[in-house]
Amino acid sequence: MLVVLTVIAIVAAGVLASVNAVTAPQIEKINAENLAAGIKAVMGSDEIQVSEPWEKDAFVVYDIDDKDGNKLGKAVVTAENGFNGAIKVLVGFNAEGDILGYTVLEHAETPGLGAKANEWFQDKIIGLNPGESNFTVSKDGGDVDAITASTITSRAFLRAIQNAYDRIMAEKDATSGATKQVTAADIETPEVIE
Repeated sequence: MLVVLTVIAIVAAGVLASVNAVTAPQIEKINAENLAAGIKAVMGSDEIQVSEPWEKDAFVVYDIDDKDGNKLGKAVVTAENGFNGAIKVLVGFNAEGDILGYTVLEHAETPGLGAKANEWFQDKIIGLNPGESNFTVSKDGGDVDAITASTITSRAFLRAIQNAYDRIMAEKDATSGATKQVTAADIETPEVIE
């Protein structure tokens, strides 16, 4: 009995490995095509040039130019843990940091509730700049209404986009050589010892 079960397990593992080897390239090709279509959708244009991606701290960033080489902005793949697992989002920003579009790439949220993130926020966040608005759900005092009965998913979705914005703005400041402006409030007054 033990020998028969061992043989069945080895044969099943071999079949699964061969099926994986045959299907993996096709799955990778489909994922690449979906990503390319997603980048065009979030940037709002079919005539764009996409740079090779660069990764930093779990973010994948694509620099986007128009067909003449003018900078349009960035498309960023970001993720955050929602109610049932990670929500992976592709979001497009213009050069000023305004949201041009987004698409949810992967999620494991509840069908009918958290799964609505791909449609729910379209008219609520497109055009917003996460650095200039209170980019949290209204239940937390923010400017964006949460998905009904799915506040945890809404928070995670908005946090993912906020984190992507923070990352690209940090990179922009680092590459531009911009320095933080220091105000009088930033300078500590030394204590006078008598």
